Amino acid sequence: MAKPSAEPPAKPLARPPAEPLLTASDLVVAYAPGRSVFGRRGPARPVLQEVSVSIGRGETVGIVGESGSGKTTLGRALMGLVPPSRGSIRFDGLEIAGLDEARWRKLRRRMQMIFQDPMSSLNPRRSIYSILAAPLALHGVGDRAAAERRVRQITERVGLPPSVLARYPHELSGGQRQRVGIARAVVLAPEFVLADEIVSGLDVSTQAQVLALLGELKREMNLAMAFISHDLSVVRAVCDRVYVLRQGRVVEEGSCESIFQSPRDPYTLALIDAIPLPVIDPHWLARQPPE
Repeated sequence: MAKPSAEPPAKPLARPPAEPLLTASDLVVAYAPGRSVFGRRGPARPVLQEVSVSIGRGETVGIVGESGSGKTTLGRALMGLVPPSRGSIRFDGLEIAGLDEARWRKLRRRMQMIFQDPMSSLNPRRSIYSILAAPLALHGVGDRAAAERRVRQITERVGLPPSVLARYPHELSGGQRQRVGIARAVVLAPEFVLADEIVSGLDVSTQAQVLALLGELKREMNLAMAFISHDLSVVRAVCDRVYVLRQGRVVEEGSCESIFQSPRDPYTLALIDAIPLPVIDPHWLARQPPE
């Protein structure tokens, strides 16, 4: 009979912490001014100054600040729409600053954006079906029949009736247009979505419905999301962590709970004090039928 071993059982190997899906490190974005009447250019004006952010898989991160704080510039830089002057932006371990157009096209399928004004971001000459099918055709996803099934599936998922597919953007309400914008962003099943002030032009009840829809899609698709807003009540309702920007710099970062319960920076406290009451809760209308 074999003697029992005196050695303790081996401990299971600890899993390393998951790497963030998207990170920006020491990011600087500066815009060159126009030429003066004498043909000279002044010094570049920094809009973002050494900004560092990270977004994990399945996480919603809020980027907040007053107008002119650099929120939209940061979002556009994360999407590769604005070239950084310095710093690093990495998506799933890949450095994306300076990628050529061919490599960006492959990456675009994994990174999508929902715009603030759905009317100006939707082609007025295309039907809703054509708008939603265009990304599938551009990236060669499936044949025509598969694309039609996917478009109808995502249209139903965002709470729109099939009849809207034959209509044009100007024939829809603001809430319906924003649902089309969301459908276009997720039709390719991306990993990361940037939402830039997407409910600022909607009434309160429609805001709640759109935010509830985003939360459901995030859980179903395990989406990482950057949510840009100046409205902290909306950020509090949908985000896991928050970055507070002021004059192109991150002045505070932390979980939603810590930011709202014990803000450290006076600027953050001023933003919180400006929140109108009652605070928007996207769940109170979640069970209501969409418009």
